Amino acid sequence: MKKYDYIIIGAGIIGLSIAREIRLRYPNKSICIIEKESDVAYHASGRNSGVLHAGFYYTADSLKAKFTRDGNKMMTEYCENNKLKINKCAKLVVATEESELEGLEELKRRGDRNGVELTWMTEEEIKTIDPNAKTHKKALYSPTTSSVDPVEVCQYIKNENINNGIDIYFDVEFVKPNDENSFTTNKDSFEYNYLINAAGLYADKIAHYYNFGKDYSIIPFKGLYLKYNKNTSDLKTNIYPVPNLLNPFLGTHFTKMVDGTIKIGPTSIPAFWRENYTGLDRLKPLEMFPILFSEGKLFLTNAFNFRKLAIQEIKKYSRKHFISTATKLIKDIDWSGFKSFLRPGIRAQLLNKKTSKLVMDFVLEGDNKTMHVLNAVSPAFTCSFPFASYVVDKIVESQGI
Repeated sequence: MKKYDYIIIGAGIIGLSIAREIRLRYPNKSICIIEKESDVAYHASGRNSGVLHAGFYYTADSLKAKFTRDGNKMMTEYCENNKLKINKCAKLVVATEESELEGLEELKRRGDRNGVELTWMTEEEIKTIDPNAKTHKKALYSPTTSSVDPVEVCQYIKNENINNGIDIYFDVEFVKPNDENSFTTNKDSFEYNYLINAAGLYADKIAHYYNFGKDYSIIPFKGLYLKYNKNTSDLKTNIYPVPNLLNPFLGTHFTKMVDGTIKIGPTSIPAFWRENYTGLDRLKPLEMFPILFSEGKLFLTNAFNFRKLAIQEIKKYSRKHFISTATKLIKDIDWSGFKSFLRPGIRAQLLNKKTSKLVMDFVLEGDNKTMHVLNAVSPAFTCSFPFASYVVDKIVESQGI
């Protein structure tokens, strides 16, 4: 039996950041992370776009808005101070037609309320940022949007944690609770004073063991990216469409990665099991059936317009169709240059089973013994440092410290 003051389940960016925050506050506490994979950032944390978002997509009263704004600054400083790669390539949000201008106006209002720097630009002015960008009448320019290497960042935080006395156990998977203060894994049993569940795709299942998150379940969405193999110079900045603000997805966009490489994506294709990356990879039939049931119910009831979303996104398995969804955002590019798919990611999107709606903000549930990160919603990577501080504040509050 291994015993610690604090045990975190999951070594993605959220679990790593929570462990780091606990250590910063409590230098003498014993802390460990358990991770079912052989290293950190195996899932969403290492398979995301790598974009540090600015914080203008979200309503000002949301946790996401504040955490994205603050997290952008904190992660930028962290990368700079530790000489991690960062590409300060900024972002343009462009309109493709008259009807999208109101969406741009709403993004500007949200950014202003959240204290995020945004600048209006005309069709002529955007040429100074990226001559290849195309918009209808005007666009929004976000100078604080950047790109990083998410795996590099997670590896650095891992090593920082290890150097600060935090134990990390890889290839160790949570199985079930033993009693109030311990649980079994596929290898050892662990005893804790406090348990933090940051298990991402499996956070809901673990929370249910502790009678939390009963109103929620995870619905996985697959994100595909296509890489531009021709050059890195045809685009100079991130170029995004005006999103549908009624769902948490931002639409197909152009990303400039940390090395300047261009890619389009991601998709938001409903996945059939939690780690449904490619083919029958990591197929779990017992896990697949309840997910298919939930997705089938959403399709039939057309909750939050799920039917249209699913049909639109599934079409993007076609490379030609996928590419066509991005053509309105720029003037000219060699579309045959998008030759290779990058590693797909799975987005762990929380569904409220009572309302049949996707949850748009972070969700925590817990008590004086356990805390469960049920919805580390995108852009969780950008939000990770301030969100970790928020989680630890809630833990301290629950313990009456």
